[in-house]
Amino acid sequence: MSQNTATLHTAKPHLLPAAITLLVVLLALGGDSVTEALRYQASEIKDGEFWRLLSGNLVHLGWPHTLMNLFGLGLIWGLFWNSFSQIQWLIIALASALAVSLGLLAFNPQLVWYVGLSGLLHGLFVAGAVGGIRRGDRREAILLVAVVGKLIWEQACGALPGSAEMAGGPVVVDAHLYGAAGGALAALLFKPRMWCEAD
Repeated sequence: MSQNTATLHTAKPHLLPAAITLLVVLLALGGDSVTEALRYQASEIKDGEFWRLLSGNLVHLGWPHTLMNLFGLGLIWGLFWNSFSQIQWLIIALASALAVSLGLLAFNPQLVWYVGLSGLLHGLFVAGAVGGIRRGDRREAILLVAVVGKLIWEQACGALPGSAEMAGGPVVVDAHLYGAAGGALAALLFKPRMWCEAD
């Protein structure tokens, strides 16, 4: 195997988070006008701008919010990247993003607009933990309990202390719940991978 082929093979499992990161950064560079055109906005979605169901997850309040979520993406990927194939992860990500937006449409009609990757990230985290549990990893059970505890806290008490300040705006905790539910349901559709499996 040549050095270039080996490098490509090593990079392949990480193409999805790299693509998400690149897209998020490019959209952030577009500034407020791009954010306003792509954010989740219930009234515009109801008027037919259905791309906002997905694109609202990719734009942010500003650079602190963007970098915080991209750091979260890297952390989640480091923990769980080998739980599913790249195609399965893509489906899980899409399901999580749609669960966020459709959940907000259905259950938060008072919410005018929303931006951010955090709901989708909760979906990826829960999916990775579910996949690990299904293949017998005890660590993932602890992680799942921790994130479920966080979701319960948010529903009962609101956003974790300091999270709104870090994000630069109010935190829509229901988006985390909807994304987690979407990720969990999507993860149950797939057989998790064993660590020895190649991508």
